[in-house]
Amino acid sequence: MDNRRIWFKDPAEDWNVALPVGNGRIGGMCFGQPLYEKIQLNEDSVWSGGPRKRNNPSALGQLEKVRQLLRDEKIAEAEKIVLEAFCGTPVNQRHYMPLGDLVIQHHLEDTCEYKYRSLDLENAVCTTEYSINGVNYTRRVICSEPAQVLAVNVSADKAGSISLKIGIDGRDDYFDDNSPVSDTDILYYGGCGSEDGIRFAAYIRVLCEGGTVRRWGSSIITEGCDSVTIILGAQTDYRVKDYKKAAELDVITAAEKSFDELLREHTEDYRSYFDRAEIAFEKSCDETLPTNERLARVREGKADNGLVSLYFDFGRYLMIAGSREGTLPLNLQGIWNKDMWPAWGCRFTVNINTEMNYWCAEVSGLGDLHAPLFDHIERMRQNGRETAKEMYGCGGFVCHHNTDIWGDTAPQDLWMPGTQWPMGAAWLCTHIWEHWLFTRDRDFLKEKYDTLKEASLFFVDFLTDDGSGRLVTSPSVSPENTYITQSGAKGSVCMGPSMDSQIIYQLFTAVIEAGEVLDTDREYGEKLKAMRDRLPKPETGKYGQIKEWAVDYDEAEPGHRHISQLFALYPADMISVRKTPELAKAARATIERRLSHGGGHTGWSRAWIINHWARLHDGEKVRENIEALFANSTSDNLFDMHPPFQIDGNFGAAAGIAESLLQSENGEIQLLPALSPDWTCGSFRGLMARGAFRVDCQWADSRPEKCVITSLKGGVCRLVIPTGCKAVSVSAEYETDGDCIEVNTEEGGSFEVVFG
Repeated sequence: MDNRRIWFKDPAEDWNVALPVGNGRIGGMCFGQPLYEKIQLNEDSVWSGGPRKRNNPSALGQLEKVRQLLRDEKIAEAEKIVLEAFCGTPVNQRHYMPLGDLVIQHHLEDTCEYKYRSLDLENAVCTTEYSINGVNYTRRVICSEPAQVLAVNVSADKAGSISLKIGIDGRDDYFDDNSPVSDTDILYYGGCGSEDGIRFAAYIRVLCEGGTVRRWGSSIITEGCDSVTIILGAQTDYRVKDYKKAAELDVITAAEKSFDELLREHTEDYRSYFDRAEIAFEKSCDETLPTNERLARVREGKADNGLVSLYFDFGRYLMIAGSREGTLPLNLQGIWNKDMWPAWGCRFTVNINTEMNYWCAEVSGLGDLHAPLFDHIERMRQNGRETAKEMYGCGGFVCHHNTDIWGDTAPQDLWMPGTQWPMGAAWLCTHIWEHWLFTRDRDFLKEKYDTLKEASLFFVDFLTDDGSGRLVTSPSVSPENTYITQSGAKGSVCMGPSMDSQIIYQLFTAVIEAGEVLDTDREYGEKLKAMRDRLPKPETGKYGQIKEWAVDYDEAEPGHRHISQLFALYPADMISVRKTPELAKAARATIERRLSHGGGHTGWSRAWIINHWARLHDGEKVRENIEALFANSTSDNLFDMHPPFQIDGNFGAAAGIAESLLQSENGEIQLLPALSPDWTCGSFRGLMARGAFRVDCQWADSRPEKCVITSLKGGVCRLVIPTGCKAVSVSAEYETDGDCIEVNTEEGGSFEVVFG
């Protein structure tokens, strides 16, 4: 087995160690069972019901009263009002649901010898090999984006040996129909939720070489076949009016091709994304062991550099498999959810989790897969306008800490530490700006400028003077945390939590600079500059930490999983080792304080901390926290565990690995800024830097040997020469500025730097 496969010697007995396949819209979890295989299915638009208007009309009339209560530090009184007058009505948004289970059962139940199951990350193929009564069987599963189907092929090394029973069910007896419509086909369909809920259909066709195929009760059976291919298509009326016919047509079209043809198309499409980037470290142990055994060794304290690069590749795999043009964005579990009532509704949680899902997109060369998130922001805009106006009397558009398939923007839950947080749309819109920074796609920026502006307009109206001349949000929370006042009172709702000010700073900066790039809205840009100057800036508190609230409160949970006040360090660039060393020192103190009290205990939180340490240029801490992620928050199939499974940690940690090797904030490219001591030699290719630069690098003895930088859009490239190194050769004209070289690049051109 090569190092780009996740593999096991045993089948999965538990969903959390099954192997995921997906095409952005259809997802499957493959257990790799030999005699009774189950592929648990999802389709990204199977949600629990239709759209609703949930804005609370009681909020607007209570807004100024709540603000005054917060000024007077009458926290309990303010929270009592917020709990009832500012909650969504009804309280909950829609939640994500599974599609069902595809079951493939051998008629034979005699002697079975298991060989392995694997997920080939290089080609996106899930394979299981086993033997029954001396006959060797291979089962391959793909989920093809070009064909828009999931396809399963079962082959054997002896003719006439394949006799299977194939069926679909599994939604907790949820009134779904799964009847065969012919000897080869099954139509499975059902509905979700209210009278305007989403209806879905899956269509299955079973194709055989040799032998026979026929219907049998609710199943299709094959007898004495040489090869069997099962093709499944799925559609919902969220996208297609005649969803049953659409699912059938997907299958009919795919069935015109052989499995090998479908496989070739699928692999070519997938590799057009996967082959864009690569990270390679020198081997530190035996990489031929099964993945679970490798993880076990790491938990014993042994280094496995190859497992780190495998984890990075798995993050990219999940992005390609889970987020494609025209699909919904990645939710808390992507398109891999088994529960009718999943944890936290498996929604789009936008107080970090959805954003973290896309942290690795740009840097790993998958910026075009960011598009579903941008599309969803557009779905949110009309709802967000209504929420802004009806609940706060403001223009622009707003979203709280969750959204759903319909782009719902009203508050979610009845939970003081999380519900009343009006920053979701603002944070999501900073991703638009990041995409511009990485791609320099002027047409994209022009198209999205109004979205950025409209998100900022909400805060032009919503921000309020805190009594000392600063503009702050109120009411809000520091996501999911609770503070203790000097008098000993506890609260969550507050004025001006630090994260809010940092997000607004980034959003206002994006609108200002976008207006300058596009030469538009100069007057509005000047207005935002004046307001930006009045936002609270990151400040150091009594413990030497970055303050989480405008007042230097204590935390009720010093080891809290959210480290919201360090948004300024990552993903933003307001705090950096090079530009703001004193604030960087305070950021370090913040993380150390959190970790000393048990922080980082969830997978996604640990992933965020990896990125924080990378931005602080601490490779030793990067290593420690990757090891902690593997030891405490990673399932044997490499899924991130909150617990339960949440996909955000996979993407966040993949971003952190890349961030350790390449950084590009504040207009500078930095090579190997947080290199783990274990990664003394290695290389990367295809990582992206802001300014639309593609970077390849080789290093040895923990020092860069050479790099090649390709400019996709032209412009000045500013490269930091690492400490202790010098540029002995630069294949382009350059100027020196301190510890940097600057090269004026042309679009499509490359230059090489050799270090000594």
